[in-house]
Amino acid sequence: MNFNLLVKYLDGSDKAVEGKASDVVAFEARFDMSIADLEKNLRLTHLFFLAWHTEKRTGSTKLEFEKWLDTVDTVEADNPKV
Repeated sequence: MNFNLLVKYLDGSDKAVEGKASDVVAFEARFDMSIADLEKNLRLTHLFFLAWHTEKRTGSTKLEFEKWLDTVDTVEADNPKV
């Protein structure tokens, strides 16, 4: 279960991140909701958390969630054109 997000940082840079099953499990544990419910109950916090967890898992950030948020402008679904 992979997913793609685009993180846009306050410094003007951006980064495409690919989430994996471990990110989904962490999301479900943190928010006590199924990832399948995102379509009905999406909050920006959910997208930010998924992007942060992916960055943390891959070693791209050592910042805790709240501190990482201070560096981010937006997170959006990244749907590359095939």
